[in-house]
Amino acid sequence: MDNNELIMNRAIELALEAEKLGEVPVGAVIVDDNFNIVAEGFNRTITDHDPSAHAEIVALRKAGIKLSNYRLVDLSIYVTLEPCCMCVGALIHSRIKNVYFGAYDKKTGACSSVFSLSDDIRHNHHLNVKGGILENECAQILSSFFKRRRLEKKNAKLLYSS
Repeated sequence: MDNNELIMNRAIELALEAEKLGEVPVGAVIVDDNFNIVAEGFNRTITDHDPSAHAEIVALRKAGIKLSNYRLVDLSIYVTLEPCCMCVGALIHSRIKNVYFGAYDKKTGACSSVFSLSDDIRHNHHLNVKGGILENECAQILSSFFKRRRLEKKNAKLLYSS
């Protein structure tokens, strides 16, 4: 197993922590060039009543505090799901160097699936992006979560309509 997979496995563990809280299971890990973990995060939008508390944003905030800097130069982020527009914007403004993600997001992905914000030449900072790291594992966690959620909604609807 290479370093990318090792760090993504940690992001998967964090995604499962999010799921335990009823959050969409997405995890993020920020590392330096030696693969030392600088900060971690997982989705907390429901828990924190904060629409911006995506895994990436949570990890960015923690890294900024730890390093006493809003610029996170020469750091990489690993996230289980392709970042959305909000998160790509934050990653660009933080000056993260590399973005590695697992599952592609065919609905709101902003690194190539739906939008290509990460490589827009009009930005003054550019992200190096690589997707598909442990893609099947990351996608399966999300797929199972949403399948279970749809079933719970269906069962609740049946219960209340009886």
